[in-house]
Amino acid sequence: MTRHAEGLSIGQVADKTGLSVHGLRFFEREGLFLRPIRRSAGGQRIYDPADVEWLLLCNRLRDSGMSIATMRRFAELVRSGPGNERERLALLEEHERTVRAKIAELAESLEVIHGKVTVYRRHVDNDTAAGLWSPTPDR
Repeated sequence: MTRHAEGLSIGQVADKTGLSVHGLRFFEREGLFLRPIRRSAGGQRIYDPADVEWLLLCNRLRDSGMSIATMRRFAELVRSGPGNERERLALLEEHERTVRAKIAELAESLEVIHGKVTVYRRHVDNDTAAGLWSPTPDR
């Protein structure tokens, strides 16, 4: 697809954001954009650079585990304009707490896994790994 005189094509936005064309249409259907997406005379979607910036933020929010419903709520708040910044902040702070808790949980899991890697590495290097957590009990 080519660049529209007024903006970016759906293919260009897909390339810039890493979202598929189907993903972009899904975002539109779910009300995740900050404005209605314009159409050319031929019915093709026309995006602005600000749409790309918004989608990149949405990608980060989604990658960090934010639900579509929460993303939709955040988009609704931003779309509605000034006056709800405290509500936006509360939504983002809650998500930040959730992400930090996930990171802490993953860090704990990583410590356990690293401990197992250390034990296995030592046994493999010393050729003493035979029977390490064997599925049959020793007799």
